[in-house]
Amino acid sequence: MLSVISADTGLSETHDLPERAIASALPTRFRPADLLRITDQGAVDVLNGVYDHLLPGNGVWPKDSRWAVRLSSDDDVDVWLISWVPDQSTELHDHAGSIGALTVLSGALSEFRWAGEDLRHRTLEAGDQASFPIGWVHDVMRAPSTEALDEESLEPTLSVHAYSPPLTAMSYYEVTPHKTLRRTRTVLTDLPEGDPK
Repeated sequence: MLSVISADTGLSETHDLPERAIASALPTRFRPADLLRITDQGAVDVLNGVYDHLLPGNGVWPKDSRWAVRLSSDDDVDVWLISWVPDQSTELHDHAGSIGALTVLSGALSEFRWAGEDLRHRTLEAGDQASFPIGWVHDVMRAPSTEALDEESLEPTLSVHAYSPPLTAMSYYEVTPHKTLRRTRTVLTDLPEGDPK
């Protein structure tokens, strides 16, 4: 039963309307803490060899471009393993209607997050986690190595990412001279952290 005020008479009227479940205002049933747990378990599984069949052939990681493989997927969440190489940034972007989280497996990532007037920087090292709500605008890249350039320092940084609901779009931004964000483009994608640059 629903009572409404009639625009014609100004009197309250009662109508028989079927009851409907009220949809959640959230885009997903998952919370950031859930995604952090999922990426942490994904990292453990990668380190324990559960996904060895999905890794690059001969155990050789690409050294000239970012690489990603979907570890699992359903209607609620996508989980990805991403390999990061030097000098490739994701550009400032958001994840449209998805929330996300990540766990760093090896190496380190630099994140530059829009904080309303400027970019804030943080470094996430192996074992560190981060989550990002809807509206989070950031740029992610492999953190510069402080080690001497040798073969080991050229190994990729690895991280596990989860997005819920699964990614469908990303918007990219630039910081204006007035210290605001300007959206430069929006792309439909299901790839994590956009195309390699």
